[in-house]
Amino acid sequence: MTDLPPPSQALRRCIARLGLTETTAINWAVLEQALIHSSVSPIHNNEFLEFLGDSVLRLAAAEFLRERYPDATVGELSALRSHLVSDRTLTALADHLGLEPFLQIAPSAAGDLAARDSRLADVVEAILAALYLSRGNLSLVRPWLDPHLDRLAEQLRQDPARQNYKAALQELTQAHCKALPDYRTTEVNPVHGDARRFQAEVWFQERCWGKGQGRSIKLAQQQAAQVAYQAMQNAFNPDPGNDAKTP
Repeated sequence: MTDLPPPSQALRRCIARLGLTETTAINWAVLEQALIHSSVSPIHNNEFLEFLGDSVLRLAAAEFLRERYPDATVGELSALRSHLVSDRTLTALADHLGLEPFLQIAPSAAGDLAARDSRLADVVEAILAALYLSRGNLSLVRPWLDPHLDRLAEQLRQDPARQNYKAALQELTQAHCKALPDYRTTEVNPVHGDARRFQAEVWFQERCWGKGQGRSIKLAQQQAAQVAYQAMQNAFNPDPGNDAKTP
């Protein structure tokens, strides 16, 4: 097996993934701690940094949104921020940046695939805290984080469901039929963390409108709801020339 690179090299590679070029002011010791899972050390780990990073992320997102959308209402900005700072968004960002290999974690904990998403979200927040503490401001955070926030915020603004398809589907069926959809979920694979562990179906008025799979019941139902939402939108609001009818 190839020896792992010295910590300083690993940390610099991690920072390079962020696209951060200004590294002279980084507190490398704190950044190293940001990458240590509690399974490695009960004391010297990233738990406090993750706690602080949650606030750093919310502040960075608030500043970005205020500057990017100066005419938006506080309600609109709050709704966008709630999605931008969610664990789901942070996990996707960690995957996009390829941060998982830099996390120091005990093999026993690494095998818990069900907790993977939470671990990755925590790592992003811990890194944010380490960069914030390095200078006491957001100067090492926003240069690389803003482009990701911009991309995600634009996706959300173009998505009428704002990634919460269960809520959007509920509003749709209540508005048109004053009734709620029914979710039927089964466990098809008992392996924890498997991406197809659960399968969900969305039923409404004796018809299955969508199916989805996920490593959790919530993810499977959200995927099924997305399919059903798009199908019901077409049924309730057919395009000209479309023969689809309201169920």
